[in-house]
Amino acid sequence: MNLHINDEKGVDIYKGMIGLFFEDINYGLDGGLHSEMIENRSFEFLEAKGTYDKYYQDFAGDYGWKAYPQEGNGAELNIKTDTPLNQVNPHYLEFVSSKSQPGFSNKAYDGICMKKDMKYIVSFYARATEYDGDIRILAVKGDKVVAVTVMQDKINNEWKNYQVEIMSSEDISGGMFVVELTEEGIVCFDFISMIPGDAVLGLFRKDLAEILKEIQPGFLRFPGGCVIEGNELDNRYQWKKSIGTPEERKANWNRWSVHGNNESNDFAGEFQYYNQTLGIGYYEYFLLCEYIGAKPLPVVSVGIACQFQSMQLVSSNSEEFLEYIQDSLDLIEFANGTADSKWGKVRAQMGHPEPFNLEIIGIGNEQWETEKVDFFHRYTLFEEAIHRQYPEMKLIGSAGPNVTSEHYTDAWEFYYKKCKENPDFTYAVDEHYYVKPEWLYENAHFYDDYPRNVKVFAGEYASHCQNEEGRQSKNYWLAALSEAAFLTGIERNSDVVVLASYAPLFARIGYSQWTPNMIWFDGEKSFGTPSYYIQKIYSIQMGDYTLKATADTEEAYYTVSYSSKENVIIIKLVNPSENDVSVTLDMDFEVSSKGKVYVMSGQLEDMNSIDEPCKVAPIEGELAVSKRMKYNLEPYSFHVLRVYKMNKL
Repeated sequence: MNLHINDEKGVDIYKGMIGLFFEDINYGLDGGLHSEMIENRSFEFLEAKGTYDKYYQDFAGDYGWKAYPQEGNGAELNIKTDTPLNQVNPHYLEFVSSKSQPGFSNKAYDGICMKKDMKYIVSFYARATEYDGDIRILAVKGDKVVAVTVMQDKINNEWKNYQVEIMSSEDISGGMFVVELTEEGIVCFDFISMIPGDAVLGLFRKDLAEILKEIQPGFLRFPGGCVIEGNELDNRYQWKKSIGTPEERKANWNRWSVHGNNESNDFAGEFQYYNQTLGIGYYEYFLLCEYIGAKPLPVVSVGIACQFQSMQLVSSNSEEFLEYIQDSLDLIEFANGTADSKWGKVRAQMGHPEPFNLEIIGIGNEQWETEKVDFFHRYTLFEEAIHRQYPEMKLIGSAGPNVTSEHYTDAWEFYYKKCKENPDFTYAVDEHYYVKPEWLYENAHFYDDYPRNVKVFAGEYASHCQNEEGRQSKNYWLAALSEAAFLTGIERNSDVVVLASYAPLFARIGYSQWTPNMIWFDGEKSFGTPSYYIQKIYSIQMGDYTLKATADTEEAYYTVSYSSKENVIIIKLVNPSENDVSVTLDMDFEVSSKGKVYVMSGQLEDMNSIDEPCKVAPIEGELAVSKRMKYNLEPYSFHVLRVYKMNKL
């Protein structure tokens, strides 16, 4: 294959085009990115059951908690509401100890993990009418106590917050967290927490926050997709309930807790206790954006529950619907308002007097127009209200659940028409596609003929490929390689595709409702999939604008960009075939004789894992360069060539 590259400028590449889509799915937040190690810390969990439009919840406030040791007897764990810490989350634990069961333990997902000599901060609220003993915090592995600390303060009859530090004498995984009374008695507890001392901002699990930061994302879309809509409107994510003190954020059952429910499992699936504690809320999401260097892109509900799972909606002509619009206006004020504005003051009181500089907001998640769902009308009402007060705000619309149905076609007809009348009506339209590798290969030119007046947000995409047995999709190299090929088309058309993010982002091993996912983890370790490394490469190895390049065959996928800051040509090449492909690079400019190359390759069903986290990952090497040079692409491989120019373009 001959690839001719000249110095003619193509299209500008939107800075920060590659970003992240975060949704609280697969225990990605509680049990994942949120560094809280305790499960059901406020004794407010719900057990969610049911299916389409027939959901119900049973209170499960004692979920995850048991008397310790289990082989003893006499202790009582009573969930009470008589004298609560607050009225938002009114349940608390009344613990009655006994000689053989002096304490109680927490499930903590798969058990707590601790690193030797690292500090962990344990905090809780407690009160007691008659108790003179101490409280001990233990970490137990098997029959061995590996960490212990004693809280010396005496407990009185008023709720008070207590905090201690605990350290382990060794590395442990799957351990047991225990609260123990040193004497028999009755003590009430609430909001029991354990946070690693290395948690980023005291909030985020360090390895997961850092792996996000390493991708250098341009934006973070949050707090999810279907989670925003909810399976019921009461179940939707409400940002105002996610701010303020964590103790007073109303717990919620997670929409993904009922995923996969059916008659065969009595409509109570494997993850019926998947809840949202809101320990990480909108304020913390904004902080995370600052930490990883990403622009915030929150998404708001338009009064429609998940259209796949429900028929619930509020009338767009009702007073209730106006509250949804007001919520979006208040969110913008919370993010950008002065410290003396109503919602800016709330942000300032939480610790961030400076604005978060919100520029983009999503209107609805994955909505589409039907006879009963007037999404286009709703979007129009949101647009009018937001731009009346915040004319500079960029709005993201929805093209529906896929790019193959009439919903997608109808959506684009709507946005094109409206944007002719008002160019600011929509900044970009959110497209979703979870497709087979073949589709991505065949549609690398998908955006070549899109009109340029309305931009695209490729908001949720991933390659789904099953193994020979037809089991669930996995993070094979085949999937990532097809994504790399498709992304050549996105980069080449970066004048119309301005935002792009893989989905979903996180999955805890053993707790996933959806596959594949970009990053996997357990209680102590994490790894990026081949798809993660593809996203990272495209985020980091991308210039300011594309360069015109032409090939005489279609043996490989390619794209070429130029970074003026580094004065480097960045060439991406994808070989999806089982054969070597020889590429002759012919460049119309003088180049340095030394460059860099990054290569990813493997067998199509290769995957990364906890034990082999970099089985398929970029390998960096030196590259000998000339104006006309031959370069070989081995089978099933992705290459990034960095060629340094002698003179600036």
